[in-house]
Amino acid sequence: MNSAKTTSAEFNQAFPRKLLYHFVKRVFDIVCSLLALILLSPFFLIVALGIKLGDRGPVFFRHKRVGKNGKVFYLIKFRSMVINAEELIADFTPEQMEEYKKNYKLEHDPRITKIGNFLRKTSLDELPQFFNIIAGDMSFVGPRPVTEEETLIFGNKRDLLLSVRPGLTGYWAAYGRGDLTVYRRRRAMEIYYVKNRSVWLDIKIIFKTVATVIKGEGSR
Repeated sequence: MNSAKTTSAEFNQAFPRKLLYHFVKRVFDIVCSLLALILLSPFFLIVALGIKLGDRGPVFFRHKRVGKNGKVFYLIKFRSMVINAEELIADFTPEQMEEYKKNYKLEHDPRITKIGNFLRKTSLDELPQFFNIIAGDMSFVGPRPVTEEETLIFGNKRDLLLSVRPGLTGYWAAYGRGDLTVYRRRRAMEIYYVKNRSVWLDIKIIFKTVATVIKGEGSR
């Protein structure tokens, strides 16, 4: 009985804190995303022009991902690959195909354009995701957005992963950035964040992400 009362008391104390955390986080997401889009609008135009001059293809790339509670949404990025990137997967060498199936990306992807290589190295290709944040499909901080196929790797932790909004950056993105060798490590770090998320942890991740990008340790 005492144990049940203790559990109930802990829940009653934690619930208001969780509500406050989610409210503060959502307000931060909306306000900062709007400010970022306004301040970065000249940069968006420059990047768009650079992409168009490269091959006259679309400026943005939309990719289907699975978000909170299993909701499907389209992640928006500056296009960093050639127009027919999906078709070129069939031309991968056996070694490239093995790496792609294991990590869902290549360390040296031949499909990436010249400007795309710069955008990826500096993580600037991610900036259009501010639109996803405003729409409520993403947050500033959270697990990286996954495809339906990737969710299977999380096994019985899948529902836990999808219990929160995916993030523009996150615990794995900040501290395991560019590590393509062990997907299990990413899985463990993403789940750690979901279980331990807080305002303080979010702040630490944001500062770590900024420092990582400044050092030029962008995603590959």
